[in-house]
Amino acid sequence: MQPLSTDSIRLAATIALVRDSASGPEVFMLQRPAGVDFPDLHVFPGGKVDAADFAPEIVADFDDLVASRKLGLSAGGLRYWVAAIRECFEECGVLLADRGCEVFAPGSETEAARFTAYRHSLVAGEIDFASLCGSEGLTIQAGRAYYFSHWVTPEVAPRRFDTRFFIAEMPAGQFTDGHAWETADEAWVAPGQALEYVAAGRWQMIAPTLITLKSIVEYPDVASILAAVAAESHLPELTADLSHQGMHPLR
Repeated sequence: MQPLSTDSIRLAATIALVRDSASGPEVFMLQRPAGVDFPDLHVFPGGKVDAADFAPEIVADFDDLVASRKLGLSAGGLRYWVAAIRECFEECGVLLADRGCEVFAPGSETEAARFTAYRHSLVAGEIDFASLCGSEGLTIQAGRAYYFSHWVTPEVAPRRFDTRFFIAEMPAGQFTDGHAWETADEAWVAPGQALEYVAAGRWQMIAPTLITLKSIVEYPDVASILAAVAAESHLPELTADLSHQGMHPLR
């Protein structure tokens, strides 16, 4: 497996949640608070890959060999899926998991409160994600998170990350709720509207986020977005300029 950090470049995973609305697809975005990596920027949920994210026992639909092949790695690819799904739960409360044969959704206010407490414990490092899933009888359906793109922060940046981007449909029966420790604001927004906010100077974003939004802005619904991503026809041509900004081939 890749080491979690090489030459000060840390492995990371990010996931864009999308949903249909009456006016077209929307994507969920968070604003980073001051004092963290990428402060004040609008981003998708995500963060560092941890050693505990190698947890094949909680992934139901494919193994590390399949995951690694999808990313062009020899081993350890499954960590990225688990990290993206874990970070999504930590940062906005959405858990891409199944309980038995059904997509997970809290069944009561009491259960919702219990899972909110799990989020706090995960962020504080008091529990790990695999233990949470095991105790609650949850399994991860990694195939619901589609591999989207690969970015490595350019050398000029003060903090560098080797990040795999994913995209997933917002599950029914759940709601987004940004974690107060890790986010300053949150919004469901049409990709085109988000790009207009950037153009107007209201929001700040870095290249990977901008290119992700530009890659999905023309699609009429979530199904067409996910179909294009599955076919790997969604990304722009990898030009010298995009390479300079940190974009890498999918594998």
